[in-house]
Amino acid sequence: MEYLPPKIDWVRKQVELYEGSGGTKGSTLLETGMPCIIVTHVGNKTGGIRKIPLMRVKVADSYVLVGSMGGQPKNPVWVYNLRANPDVEIRDKTDVTKMRVREVTDADERATLWKASAEAYPPYNDYQAKTTRKIPVFVAEPA
Repeated sequence: MEYLPPKIDWVRKQVELYEGSGGTKGSTLLETGMPCIIVTHVGNKTGGIRKIPLMRVKVADSYVLVGSMGGQPKNPVWVYNLRANPDVEIRDKTDVTKMRVREVTDADERATLWKASAEAYPPYNDYQAKTTRKIPVFVAEPA
């Protein structure tokens, strides 16, 4: 499978810095200074390897992945990729772990994970208030 770099300039630079340093640099999001992870996944249309930096929200041995896209009216493309191809690799600094994601549909579980996410990155609450869509929440668990 071919790696298809992110098209958005700052996202591509973030991934290149993080991956290129083996996780010793770039582990905070260039835009916010907050801790982030790199999620490597497969594109649902291209079949190519995709990498996206997301906020680091860790709960026990799992990660919460929030499809906020800053409160935009539509989901980020990676949401559809994860729905189609749930096997991912997560880089958290120098640790790289194969994981499997599932979209959280249970209301209680979602509320618990949303709370943990908003504690790690408070703007998530603003993003949800800005959009009419229900922001997708995934949990990545060890494969």
